[in-house]
Amino acid sequence: MVIKPFRAPHAQMNRAQAEEIWRQLRASISEIHNQNASSLSFEELYRKSYNLVLHKHGDFLYNRVCECEQEHLSKVAEEVVSTPDEVLLQKLAKVWSDHKSTMMMIRDILMYMDKTYVAQRKKMLIYDMGLVIFRDTIEKHPQVNDRLRNILLRSVQLEREGELVERMLMRNTLAMLVDLGIQDLKVYEQDFESHFLEATRVFYRTESLDYITQNTCPDYLAKAQERLAEEQARTRHYLNKSSEFKLKSLVEDELIARHARTLVDMENSGCISMLNNFRMKELAAMYDLFSRVPSTLDYLRQCVCDHVKKLGRELLADQERTKTPVEFVRRLLAMREKYEKIVNEAFRGEKRAQKLLKEAFEQFINADTRCASYLVLYIDELLKSSLKGLSEDETDAHLDRVIVIFRYLQDKDIFENFYKQHLSKRLLQGRSVSEDAERSMITKLKTECGYHFTSKLEGMFMDMNMSKDTMAEFSRSAFATDTHVASTAASLSSSELASTVQIDVTVLTAGYWPIPKVPLCALPAHVKARAEAFESFYLSVNSGRKLAWQTSMGSAEVKGHFKDRRHDLIVSTYQMCILMKFNEAKTVRFEEFAGLNIPEQELRRHLISLCTPKHRILKKASKGKTIATDDTFTFNEEYSCKMKRVKVPLVSAKETGATLVEGVPGTVAENRRHIVEASIVRIMKARNRMQHNELIAEVTRQLSNRFIPAPAYVKKRIESLIEREYLERAANDRRSYMFMA
Repeated sequence: MVIKPFRAPHAQMNRAQAEEIWRQLRASISEIHNQNASSLSFEELYRKSYNLVLHKHGDFLYNRVCECEQEHLSKVAEEVVSTPDEVLLQKLAKVWSDHKSTMMMIRDILMYMDKTYVAQRKKMLIYDMGLVIFRDTIEKHPQVNDRLRNILLRSVQLEREGELVERMLMRNTLAMLVDLGIQDLKVYEQDFESHFLEATRVFYRTESLDYITQNTCPDYLAKAQERLAEEQARTRHYLNKSSEFKLKSLVEDELIARHARTLVDMENSGCISMLNNFRMKELAAMYDLFSRVPSTLDYLRQCVCDHVKKLGRELLADQERTKTPVEFVRRLLAMREKYEKIVNEAFRGEKRAQKLLKEAFEQFINADTRCASYLVLYIDELLKSSLKGLSEDETDAHLDRVIVIFRYLQDKDIFENFYKQHLSKRLLQGRSVSEDAERSMITKLKTECGYHFTSKLEGMFMDMNMSKDTMAEFSRSAFATDTHVASTAASLSSSELASTVQIDVTVLTAGYWPIPKVPLCALPAHVKARAEAFESFYLSVNSGRKLAWQTSMGSAEVKGHFKDRRHDLIVSTYQMCILMKFNEAKTVRFEEFAGLNIPEQELRRHLISLCTPKHRILKKASKGKTIATDDTFTFNEEYSCKMKRVKVPLVSAKETGATLVEGVPGTVAENRRHIVEASIVRIMKARNRMQHNELIAEVTRQLSNRFIPAPAYVKKRIESLIEREYLERAANDRRSYMFMA
């Protein structure tokens, strides 16, 4: 048997009891509204509300509290409505602060109801319900809502015009609108933000248009930056964080995007003026401002790009300066360094701007072959004189500047062709200021284009070094002493003999050097004998090789005896042969030089060089700069010069222009034909079968470091290879090619 403890019967609270408890709670809430909460016992109030909810009177309690708040706030609303605009914000701030304090106390009293009844019935928390009632009764009141918004917008307007406003009051008021949204920002957005943004748009659209028409571009940039900073501060001081991006985007759109093109193109103060006057700070300010709206940077980049192209075209079209290639390249380098500095400093080294700048230089530099030839002439001038006395670091700096321009060249094989010609002259004439500088330049070219690009250039240096060793061996050999030919001196007096002829031979590999195809001239007997001695020596130690003398590329030093004194004349091989004719006679007719086997055009040029007023070693019978077929030449015994050693320069040959094939020199065109065909065969041998477009794309990719072949040219070379049975078209697809083993 189990004895259970006695339990009193459960007494349910009736409606009358609930009404009585609510009357007590109502009185306490009124005291809270009247700010007399210090006299209340919150523990007792909590217990009463707890009992109401526990006895299933939660709905009754919830509704009565809402009615109580509605009644109270209706009275408060009447006070707010009657408040003048000048102090409306202060009144609202006080009312809002009091209401929040009140609702927090009421929330504490009704905490059990919030946790049970409200949660079960999915009703709004009593605190949140208080905010809703405040919003609907006071903030949304027809005589409050519009006034509040207008006062807020007017305050912002006054602040933009330079007046001081109560930021803390603005901050609290806007924070109230945010809180009244409960779980979102709809109240803030609908009652303030949307109107604020529209007013902002109107303000800045008007102000920016007025300001840009009355001020310069730099002034506008400074003003825009100032306004943007102000709006950012406004967000920080009293606007809600959610407005920051919207406000920023709107202001940037009105101040920057709407006027970007106008600012860039502004006459006398826009981007062009800044570029011409190298105003780095103003350019940096424009770039920084435009960076806020990335799409506007295209105007700035394109302006710089178009300006560089325009300057480049003007530089190429300037006939006075393009006649002096070295000056042209100096101006080109100065222009490139100027705009590179602008991009790196003012444009913060932006990759896209660097790419566009590179494309701008490439466009006008590759307009024709002049830039390639001018760059070679500039390098030639550097390596012959300008680098003299400079340190290794300074030399590298000069060569690095050249390499930057070289990178812009698309047809690098044309550059190679010109460079090879000038390098050969420097090496053969001993004109380089430094062999280390020459090799450094070739190393830089190899780094840019690979081994194959510089293989022939390096081969020239190998030939020069091997030639020195060969001459040293020749001087020690028996061949150097077997032939003792007494040479008649260039005094043009046959009675006086000179010492044994000395010869210095440079053996050139035909594939490395740009050797012209000219006939061998008739050398004087004593010189010819010496040359034959060297040839015998060389072939004795290098079997299977063949020597072909290039007399058009040589030089000589002869002794000339004149009436007053003797001079050592430094002349070309052709001039030496001409002068030797005057050992046989004092006067020689033009037609008698035909036996020397010198090309007629070169013969005339070398004769004119010996008849110039400065170095009149020969006297021409006729007047003028031309030579008639019946002209006669007499040795000038009266010739005199302060210097004992006299270099007789050659007059410049008339520029007939290199033979051009499809816009490039003939030798380059021929090399291209072989290179393209070799590339096609190499690719097809590896792939065996390829589509037409794929083959052209691959050939272009492989050759892009030397030149960019046109698709039509590649197609032409493919057709040639098909005719010679290297390739064939696929039987089932005429757009495909197959390699023929």
